[in-house]
Amino acid sequence: MASNATVTCLPPMKATSNGVFQGDNPLHHALPLLIIQICIVLALTRVLAFLLRPLRQPRVIAEIVGGVLLGPSALGRNQKYLHAIFPPRSLTVLDTLANLGLLFFLFLVGLELDPKSLRQTGKKALSIALAGISLPFALGVGASFVLRATISQGVSQGPFLIFMGVALSITAFPVLARILAELKLLTTNVGRIAMSAAAVNDVAAWILLALAVALSDTGRSPLVSLWVFLCGFGFILLCVIVCPFVFKWVARRCPEGEPVDEIYICATLGTVLAAGLVTDIIGIHALFGAFVMGVLVPKEGAFAGALVEKVEDIVSGLFLPLYFVSSGLKTNVATIQGAQSWGLLVLVTFTACFGKIFGTVLVSLCCKVRFREALTLGFLMNTKGLVELIVLNIGKDRGVLNDQTFAIMVLMALFTTFITTPIVMAIYKPAEMAKLEYKYRTIQRKEPDTQHRMLICFHSTRNIPTLINLMEVSRGTGKKGGLRIYAMHLMELSERSSAILMVHKARNNGLPFWNKVNSDANQVVVAFDAFHHLSQVSIRPTTAISPFSSMHEDICTSAERKMAAIIILPFHKHQRVDGHFETTRADFRHVNRRVLEHAPCSVGILVDRGLGGPSHISASNVNYTVTALFFGGHDDREALSYGALMAEHTGIRLNAVRFIVDSKLIPDSLTLDVKGGSAVEDTSDEEFLAEFKQRVSADGSIKYEEVGVGSDADIVGTIFKYNRSNLFIIGRMPECRLVAAFDKKSECPELGPVGNLLISPQFKTTASVLVVQQYRGRLMGDSLASLKEENTSDTEAEEAAQDSR
Repeated sequence: MASNATVTCLPPMKATSNGVFQGDNPLHHALPLLIIQICIVLALTRVLAFLLRPLRQPRVIAEIVGGVLLGPSALGRNQKYLHAIFPPRSLTVLDTLANLGLLFFLFLVGLELDPKSLRQTGKKALSIALAGISLPFALGVGASFVLRATISQGVSQGPFLIFMGVALSITAFPVLARILAELKLLTTNVGRIAMSAAAVNDVAAWILLALAVALSDTGRSPLVSLWVFLCGFGFILLCVIVCPFVFKWVARRCPEGEPVDEIYICATLGTVLAAGLVTDIIGIHALFGAFVMGVLVPKEGAFAGALVEKVEDIVSGLFLPLYFVSSGLKTNVATIQGAQSWGLLVLVTFTACFGKIFGTVLVSLCCKVRFREALTLGFLMNTKGLVELIVLNIGKDRGVLNDQTFAIMVLMALFTTFITTPIVMAIYKPAEMAKLEYKYRTIQRKEPDTQHRMLICFHSTRNIPTLINLMEVSRGTGKKGGLRIYAMHLMELSERSSAILMVHKARNNGLPFWNKVNSDANQVVVAFDAFHHLSQVSIRPTTAISPFSSMHEDICTSAERKMAAIIILPFHKHQRVDGHFETTRADFRHVNRRVLEHAPCSVGILVDRGLGGPSHISASNVNYTVTALFFGGHDDREALSYGALMAEHTGIRLNAVRFIVDSKLIPDSLTLDVKGGSAVEDTSDEEFLAEFKQRVSADGSIKYEEVGVGSDADIVGTIFKYNRSNLFIIGRMPECRLVAAFDKKSECPELGPVGNLLISPQFKTTASVLVVQQYRGRLMGDSLASLKEENTSDTEAEEAAQDSR
């Protein structure tokens, strides 16, 4: 019997409205509604990311939670809200835009995978990766039988088994890279193994997912699935044969240091869309084509970096959160009802964690990895994140996963990723696991013939010439224990830092610059390579990829691991053409101050006025005058010791100037003020200077002078006589009351009173300044007080005002 009921179909949404004044509701039109949806998504996910930052959770956690909250699990329980903000008619536009963003994100994921590094993966990482896939995949297949017998009755068995296996065995490579960078584990043994194993795992998971998608069309003949699989394989084979030649040709036409032509960027992005179209026509998924294109782009040179820079911000920041909302709108936690459903959630979560962790730990132990490191690897490899959601959404769209199974799997992915960071922080502390005898923490030492180790930090290539010339003068005669340099590139880890950058830097970490096999040698590589061969000084690079808030931890930890005697930091300002200093970036000032407070060794801050000029001066051409100012105290003894080390170089003349407070020259009103310091300190200074004078008598390159002073003006006048020096080396906090008078209006308290005098516009000199602080366990008194926030807030405000002008 026919029904007389009529079904009213709502008209499709118009793109734009005519405005509220003409009676149009913006929520009934596609573009304004989409803008409102995007704004809500961005606001909520950013707030959640801020709230989760103290827990050091990756941003993907905030985005998954935000998507679930906006869906029917939380806010979507209010039907008025759901139909107003996310009406069914708008979901097609939202899903299309989200999948377009996801397509380009998968292209970026492919860019982060280097096929060369996969071929070079060691047996240890390969074995761990295979164990991390096979055991959870088998357990996932086992769990699928339980789910099919309870809440997933009626689904096709073959595709469901494969989807469950892939969902439980996958490791999210981009999320893992972010977690390792946040926890400062990228350059550890655990970090390197985890990244290599995750890369292998990622490729294997995508292959298995392609197979699952090919088999998921249950309403057709098995020959259809075979044709889908063969066509997909043929497409990938064609891309592997043709695309590398084209991309390499483009990469050769994009040299380092020059902007990449826009036509190459547009052509590549168009190729990504075309590849996505082809794989979608084949019946796999548009994401696979984009991923394959990303893998085939060469990782060397400026081309790959330019693609990341052009695409990443808008994709990761704007479009990708929409995918999490699209996924969240399909996730209804309310469907998990009753003891059976919650029991299945526990079962799936336990199965996922046990399979991944147990399989990884077992094989790691067989590869002779220590138990704590093996357990850490297990939890790291258990990271899910975005890639897991992609698998689940494809399964739901194909009808393989129903609402309840989908919700259970989303909560499992959220839980396994959330627990990674806190558990790894609790069980793995590399500093405690590799404690070595750290004896020489200062330049001043009783055994001068021992090796000197220095950790020299730089922000950019601007710092390189002066730092290399400083290395040259620091190597002494080269006949003793020698000089070993660790050159650390300080790089900010921002929200937009891609895994390709982190992986590339981690891969080269701890290896000599000149041993790089890549052909794209940059200026830093060439400069250190040349200095190594000319001077025979041992140089090893390392990289700190951190937020500015915790970059000092990387520096201090590296100094402790390398057993450095001194850390050299560049000043946070650079000299302009007119001779005045301009702030490079205020964040570097905070890094310097925190390093001074927490360093495990001595610290020097180098104020660069062009020591030696814009290029490296060879040893035979070095002709510098270094002036060391000595007032007394720990820092001044360290500065003079460093000056004596420099004086061992044949091209260095050292002027050692000791200031002695002459009571006859002091006004009566200041007599009480200059009485300071204990007898122990005075004895230490005298003993040190007695030994130093013996050295002067045997070394004609050192000139020692004692000057009596009675006021700060006397000190300034004496220092000004040496303004034609190439380098001043001074202690940060001299123990002299007369010097303290300089500090009343200190522009940069971290440089100390004399340092501020030497960088002031009133003191005319072209000499660079090295401000040294000696390690002494724990800072106290003025040394500590000068590093506190309140002492620099006013000057920072002045600097910001100057910068704005």
